[in-house]
Amino acid sequence: MLWFHPVLQFVATLLGLYTAWLGLQRLRSNHFGTKTVFRWKGHVNTGRAAMVLWLMGLFGGLAVARLQWGVNFVTGTHYQVALVMLPLLIFGMASGAYMDRVRARRTALPLAHGVCNLLLLALALLQIRTGWQVIQDFIL
Repeated sequence: MLWFHPVLQFVATLLGLYTAWLGLQRLRSNHFGTKTVFRWKGHVNTGRAAMVLWLMGLFGGLAVARLQWGVNFVTGTHYQVALVMLPLLIFGMASGAYMDRVRARRTALPLAHGVCNLLLLALALLQIRTGWQVIQDFIL
């Protein structure tokens, strides 16, 4: 059961990397004049999946820590980074859902969405490193 969380979060991060690559195609087209094909639905679907999995991982990680060790917030940087990710997840999901539902030409919101989600992706990559330390300290 302890391995379910890290494996699921690793898959979520791979989805996040792919989603970021799709989003960069849109950035290139809108802001750098490069002709690209933007796979809107692919970006929306993989982004939504990654964010839902990250969110499930945050709350699942808290639940697993409580069930296995009887306490939360003992994983140091790992839980702290997860808590920093929470508002970014909320903004990323909300802004993405809004842009998917209300389609229009925009510049500021997609940029804010992209910056937020790239920061979120960087934090998820950091979570792999801190999560490995948690595995070494608490599981192995």
